[in-house]
Order: sequence, then structure tokens, then C-alpha cells
Amino acid sequence: MTASFTVITQKGKHMYRQHYAADVTEKLDGETVKVAGWVHRRRDHGGVIFIDLRDRSGLVQIVIDPDTAEAFALAEQVRSEYCLAIEGRVRLRPAGTENPDMASGKIEILGKVLTVLSKSEALPFQLDEDNVSEEIRLKNRTIDLRREVMQKNLILRSKVASSLRRYLDGHGFLDIETPMLTKATPEGARDYLVPSRTHPGKFFALPQSPQLFKQMLMMSGFDRYYQIVRCFRDEDLRADRQPEFTQLDIETSFLEEEDIMQLMETMIRGIFKEHLNVDLPDPFPRMTYREAMRRYASDKPDLRIPLELVDIADLVKDSGFKVFASVAAQENGRVVALKIPGGNKLTRKEIDDYTAYVARYGAKGLAYIKVNDKTSAEGLQSPIVKFLTKEGGAEGAIALDIVQRVGAENGDLIFFGADKASIVNDAIGALRIKVGHDLNMLTGPWAPLWVIEFPMFEYDEKDKRWYSMHHPFTQPKTANLDELDSNPGEVLSRAYDMVLNGTEVGGGSIRIHRDDMQQRVFQSLGIGEEEAQQKFGFLLNALKYGCPPHGGIAFGLDRLIMLMAGAKSIRDVMAFPKTQTAYDPLTDAPSEASEEQLKELHIRKREKPVS
Repeated sequence: MTASFTVITQKGKHMYRQHYAADVTEKLDGETVKVAGWVHRRRDHGGVIFIDLRDRSGLVQIVIDPDTAEAFALAEQVRSEYCLAIEGRVRLRPAGTENPDMASGKIEILGKVLTVLSKSEALPFQLDEDNVSEEIRLKNRTIDLRREVMQKNLILRSKVASSLRRYLDGHGFLDIETPMLTKATPEGARDYLVPSRTHPGKFFALPQSPQLFKQMLMMSGFDRYYQIVRCFRDEDLRADRQPEFTQLDIETSFLEEEDIMQLMETMIRGIFKEHLNVDLPDPFPRMTYREAMRRYASDKPDLRIPLELVDIADLVKDSGFKVFASVAAQENGRVVALKIPGGNKLTRKEIDDYTAYVARYGAKGLAYIKVNDKTSAEGLQSPIVKFLTKEGGAEGAIALDIVQRVGAENGDLIFFGADKASIVNDAIGALRIKVGHDLNMLTGPWAPLWVIEFPMFEYDEKDKRWYSMHHPFTQPKTANLDELDSNPGEVLSRAYDMVLNGTEVGGGSIRIHRDDMQQRVFQSLGIGEEEAQQKFGFLLNALKYGCPPHGGIAFGLDRLIMLMAGAKSIRDVMAFPKTQTAYDPLTDAPSEASEEQLKELHIRKREKPVS
């Protein structure tokens, strides 16, 4: 989609510019214009100087000839990244010199007046360099943001945000701000704490999300709310996490899951059509959490990859292959097969590399079978085939049963995973994605999905307790609340996630709107009445005074734009991100605070012990 950058319509005498570069086209042939921007490149051709001037819209070619002596003298001095203002006459380029890759490619500006607004030293890296470390890019972010790809990404971000606002405004949603300084609450990532100067020894927390405030807005009668809002989470470091990120936060009253999901997918279809000219499916497919984990070992499956896990525990539980049989007998064990069509072409080294890859996820190995001839055990190439046999049965009979179950053909390869279900899901789920990309198996560019019917709780083996899978304000699907205690692992929630290409872009749920149910859920999570009052008393109190049924969703705006822009990281669609270690090389933050500042905040640093 192309868009005009023209925002300046008046032709003021003292303005530095009247047009963006891309807006100077053949329609302005013969007119005098003013442009301003940075020197992208400068060329001296036989006494005539060419300057490619760049602004956020693109490039325009400036020609300076010796007839304009003052402008020519200045043009001889300018270098890359000088900031210039130029006034000149638009003319068509000579035949054969047009540039079809530029919006202004049919014209050039004959420069009459050139003003050097500021000079530039040599850049720490060139804008067209590819192998610049992220640390250097972020330290010199103002330079990095001049790169065409970064300009396009942030312009796309701005335009998509504007479209989202228009959609929500048009559907009766109100943009309402919620506090940045609030109360620390449990059941999430670590909070960023802010010490209070006026309340010694006490702390605010920066919001991990506006969750409780948007629920209270529903209780206040603002039945449709949204906000593009900054959120803060002091999470364990991972490649694509940021300590601060942006959500499109949404909440509604008097709607059910179906209503909310329909509203949201219509919105997402709209921005993809408007900004990428992409028609996403209508409606989005849906899949239960249980099915997603069974088939893809992920609650955010990438449906572009046509590979599925197949459970085979029942086939191998009585086999002579003890690695499989022992896992199959465990209550929390899982044994799966993953068929790779045409996988026989994989070399031993490639299989060894995949074995090392799954080891990162806790897998102890990666068994495989190459299917040369699916009709006989002799046609199955693997050291494990002879063990896939029942006592007294034909050698390799179970292997043939596995081949049949997964639908393998000659030339295919089957990978196996056998361990605790959590390890198998992590390892073989990741292997599925990697193999799918390595072998170019993607069936299309976009695959949206709703994942529904999540478990209400998940059990933490380390802490020996249940936690909310989403958050403790999600409503259970059951009307029998006794199940929260009697069978917590089987209780489903009224939660839904929007997934796109294997990335969760939005997650939401129907919320609890009765104080007795909320107390009961807290109880199931081991949050007693006193603790609940201390941490969530304001919410429980608000629930007592006529709370409407409500629900909502929050989209990760950074993730969404990353996918739309085809970027590799959310850092490439954020203006000023942090590194993977939550550090800002640009401003050198976080940094030390002075003793005076700490004293005002009633904070004393712990002295390091003398060794």
C-alpha cells in the first residue's frame, strides 16, 4: 500500500520545506519547491553535482550546476548525512535516466538555493552495512533509525496503531488511561518497584498490565474500553523479551467469548487488508488447547508447518525397547512420533545436529527410523527397529505398526520423543518448527488461529502447588465450583488466545464478575482470605456493588508489528528498545543513583562484604 507523506500544504516563505521527497513527482514539473533532509549520497559528474536527499518518505535527486555559484560552492563541501534545506525547480529527468524504484524517480530538482542546516561527522557505521552488532546499533540508535528498514517499520507501526484506534473508536470503545504507579500484585512476572519519597519504606509498582483497572472500569459503567499502553515486567531474560513493551488493551461488558472474538478478528483482518493487502481467513480457525498440545506440542502452533505429532505410547508399552516402554508406563510420560515427508534425504550429520538441538530442551536423545520400504521390517533403517517387537512376536512388528499409524511412505523419516510430557512437548515441538523451516515446508505466508478452552490451572512440580494458567481473574468454564478443589487439573477456563504464525499475538478471557467466585478461585490458588484482602481488597470490594459480566483481550503490539513488518525481533519495531540483558546502551541505563537521591527515597545500599 502506498501513502502520501504530504502534511504541509501551505507555502510559507520562511519554511525549510514544503514537500516530502516522495511527494515531488512529475505532477510538479516546472514548479519551484522546498525540500529538506539528509545527504544520502553525493556524486560529482563532470562539474555537475548530484545529491540524493533523504527524508522519511524516501529519496529525491538534486542537481546543482556551476551556474548557481553559491549553491555549487556549498554542494562541493557537503558530505554524507549533512542536514540540508534546498530550494529549486522541478524538471523531468532526461530520457533513459528515470529510476522506477523511487516515487520521485521521473524527476529531479535543479537546486537554486542550498542551506547547510548542520554538518555530520563520519558515522560509526554505514546505513547500508549489514553486519553491525546490535549493541553498536542500539548505542547509536539515532543513526540506526535512519536506515530505510527501520523508518518503514516505525511508520508501519504508527499507521497500524492509528487504524486500530479508528476501528475501536468506531465500535464505541473509549480510550481511557490507567495508572502507571500502582500496587504490586502476585501471580505474574516480577514487578518493577518504584520507591516512594513521601511514604518512607513503601513502593509503587509499574503495571505489568492494566488488568485490574480495566475490570474496575467495567464495574464503573464504561462498557467498552481500550488503551495503547506501556507495560513493565522484570522477567527472566530471553532473546525477544523487553522489560517495557506495548499492549493494545481491550475490555468489554455484556459480551460473551464469541462476540469478543468476532470483534477482534474483524479488526485484525482489517489492518492486514489495509496495510499489507492480505486477506486473512474469515473466520479464523479454532482449536482447543488439548488438541493443540496433542497435535503440535504447543499452545501457539504454527499451522503453516504441515507436521504433526502422533502418540504411540499404546503401541510401545509392551515392546522390548525399554526407553519407550518405561516412559509409556509413566502417568506423566509421553511417547510420540513425528513423520518427516522425504526425510530420508537427511544425512547422519543433520540428524546428529537435530539430536543436539533437542538436547537444549532436556531431551536425552533423538531416535529415528528411515522408511525405505514400508511393507517390511527389513525396509526400516534404524538401530531401534529390532527392539520394537513384542515378546514372541515378529521382529520389528511394532515398528511397522508405527509406520502405519503415522501414515509414512517410502522415503520418509520418523523422529521419536519419549520422556516426561513437558520435555517431549518442548523438545519435539521445537524440532517440528525447526525441521519445517529447514526443509522449506511452509504452506503459506499467514496462518491465524484461535486457541480456546485452556486449563484453568497448571501444576508446578517445584512449588507443589497450582497456578493460574492465565491470571486468577479468569472465569472457570464449569458451574460446579467444587471441581476447583476436587479436580483442578481438569477444570477449563473461558480463555482464548489469538495465534499468528506460531506467535501468540493476543490473549484474553471472560473475567470473574462475582466476589464469591473470585474468593473461591483465590482459595484454590492457596491465596487465603487475609492475603486476598491485603493484595486484592480493592477489587473484591468493587465486585460487591453490581459488577457486570465482562471480558477482554490484550494484544502485544510489538509482536503484531514485528510479524507484519517481517522483522526478526520486536527490537526492530521499537524506537528505543533495551538489549537482551534489559540494558539501554544509548543512555547507559540503568545507572547508579546519587547518595542524595537515595537518601531522599529512604534507601540505603547494602555494603559489599570485604573479602
